[in-house]
Amino acid sequence: MALDPVALAAALIQKPSVTPADAGAIPLLAQTLEGLGFACHPIEFTEAGTAPILNLYARRGTTGRNFCFAGHTDVVPPGDPKSWSIDPFGGEVTGGALYGRGVADMKGAIACFVAAAERFLAARGPFDGSISLLITGDEEAAAINGTRKLLDWVTARGEKLDACVVGEPTSAKTLGDMIKIGRRGSLNGFLTATGIQGHTANPHLADNAAHRLLKMLSALLAEPIDKGNERFQPTDLQISTIDIGNPTTNVVPGTAKATFNIRYNDGWTSKTLETWMRQKLDAAGGRYELEIKVSGESFLTPPGEVSDVLARAIAKVNGQKPDLSTTGGTSDARFIHHFCPVAEFGLVGQTMHKVDERAPVADLVALTDIYQTMLELYFANA
Repeated sequence: MALDPVALAAALIQKPSVTPADAGAIPLLAQTLEGLGFACHPIEFTEAGTAPILNLYARRGTTGRNFCFAGHTDVVPPGDPKSWSIDPFGGEVTGGALYGRGVADMKGAIACFVAAAERFLAARGPFDGSISLLITGDEEAAAINGTRKLLDWVTARGEKLDACVVGEPTSAKTLGDMIKIGRRGSLNGFLTATGIQGHTANPHLADNAAHRLLKMLSALLAEPIDKGNERFQPTDLQISTIDIGNPTTNVVPGTAKATFNIRYNDGWTSKTLETWMRQKLDAAGGRYELEIKVSGESFLTPPGEVSDVLARAIAKVNGQKPDLSTTGGTSDARFIHHFCPVAEFGLVGQTMHKVDERAPVADLVALTDIYQTMLELYFANA
C-alpha cells in the first residue's frame, strides 16, 4: 500500500508542536522515513538563552545530485480552541478538507513530499541520485536553532545540496498558481527620540520628545523608499507601535519610542538601508538612538532548473502556469539560498495561522502528484 499523505499529515497535526515544543512530530517523521530506507539524523541545537530545538536531516542515497526538501514541523499557537470548528490538533477530515493547526503551514506539504518520494523510489528503483529532507522545529519563532545550524551541520559532514524546494504554502488562491523564487528582506527598527522633560505650561523650558519623534517618523514616511523592480514589490515601511508611557497630561515627555518594520527589495541591503534611515533622521533634527535587528536580507534565485522543474510538474498535473513571485514574509529559504538554488512551493496559504486552518484533500493528493513529477523531471537523466 502506498503511503497516504492525508493520513501522515493528520498524524503530524496530532503532535501539537507549537514552537519550541516538538511533541513527537520529528520522531514520527523519522520513523516513517526510516521505513522508506532513509538514513535519519535527529539533531538538537541550543545556545544560551534559547530553548533546545529538535531538527532532522534524512537522506536516501549517497551518490549523484542531492535534491532536498526543506520544511518545518513547528506551528504557531491555535488560539482559543473553542473558536475552532474541530479540535485544532485533531487532524480530522470533514467536508472534503483536512483541518488542523499546521496543515497548510506546513505539515501537509511535508507529508506530500514523503509520499511523493516513496512513490518515485518505488517506480524508479536504483538510480544515481539522492533525496534528502531538511526539517526544523524552529521556523515560526526565532529561527536560531534550526535550519541555519542544520545546514552548517550537513556541510561539516562533507555533504552538499544541489537543489532545494521549501514546502511553504506559496499558492495564493489555487494550488499551483505561485512559486516563490525570492523574498524581501525584513528589518526591525527601534527608534528612541530624546528631548527635555518639562511642564506643558512652559514649553520654552522643555523639548518635547514626542514632537521630535513625529518629525523623525514623518521624515522616514515622507516619500516612497523606491518603486520596486521587475521581480520585487516596492520597499515598504510600517510603524508597529509608538510608546511614550506618559500618564500625566501636564508633563512634556523627555523620551518617546517607536518600532517599525521595513520589508525591502534587492535594491537594498540592511547596511545601505541603515545609512538611508540615519540620513533622514539626522535631517529631521534632535537626539535619537536607533537599534536595528535584521531577520533576513532580500534574495533572489533567478529562474532556473529548480523553478523550471516545479513549473513543468505543476503544468503536467493540473495545467496551471505559476507566477514566479517574491511576495510575502520571510522563510528559511533565506538561509538555504546560500547553499544551493532554491524555490518555494506548497499548498494554498489562505488559512495558515488562522482559526480552522485547513487544506482540501484533493489539494493534498494533487501536491503529492506534483512533487513526484518534480522528482521525475529532476532525475530524468540520472
